[in-house]
Amino acid sequence: MKKIITLLFIGLFAYSCATVPLSGRKQLSIVSNEEVLPLAFDQYGQVLKESKVLTNTKEGQEIVKVGNRIAEAVDTYLNDNGYASITDGFSWDFNLLESDQVNAWCMPGGKVAFYTGILPICEDEAGIAVVMGHEVAHAIASHARERMSQGMVANGLVGGLQVAMGEDPSLTQTIFLQAVGIGGQVGMLKFGRDQELEADQLGLIFMSIAGYDPREAPGFWERMNAQSGGSGGTPEFLSTHPGPERRIDQLNKQMDEALKYYNKEK
Repeated sequence: MKKIITLLFIGLFAYSCATVPLSGRKQLSIVSNEEVLPLAFDQYGQVLKESKVLTNTKEGQEIVKVGNRIAEAVDTYLNDNGYASITDGFSWDFNLLESDQVNAWCMPGGKVAFYTGILPICEDEAGIAVVMGHEVAHAIASHARERMSQGMVANGLVGGLQVAMGEDPSLTQTIFLQAVGIGGQVGMLKFGRDQELEADQLGLIFMSIAGYDPREAPGFWERMNAQSGGSGGTPEFLSTHPGPERRIDQLNKQMDEALKYYNKEK
């Protein structure tokens, strides 16, 4: 019986896997955008209602400007590489929220929030592009859907989101909330090491295509690392794996490739 179950899960993975752009990593994907995006959009709207939105300020408009440039870069990259369908159903939205938290996030479907607490570390438009590219990359790589798919399989819920809701609605809702980051810590999902490095890699390409110098990325992480040594403790944005030194090393290794996109756009 154990062997049969193992074979079933292997078959499920082979049937329900997707490929992450650029990295080529295979990921489990038994949850569709059609199922997840409406839930994420509703929650994003709720976050905006409960927050002080500063999007109409000068700083807020800079977030919108950078976000739109990154979104255009994403479309360019996906179209050029045969992944255009990834953003089907996306509805880009970029907002600045007042909060001391050093963080930013992107929900599935392109719903982005920056907190004012991260802006001093960004310093300028290029720094914002580093963060924007990274967070948008999580959505493009479907990291939240991957986490949800893994959670469902681990709990024996393998028939898709709607079927799982019928089988065990409470458990399925919990898995969804944890995967997307909804709840008291909305949007602050701690992705795994591989997912973070993928977001760094994709984000570097996106900011380069958008016309931002990718060589600004290591400097941002150095400033973030310095922030963690202050009295405020480790920023939420930094509380994932791997640490800043590993990220900077990986970014530097990927820099030549990113500069090809940057120099091409200049």
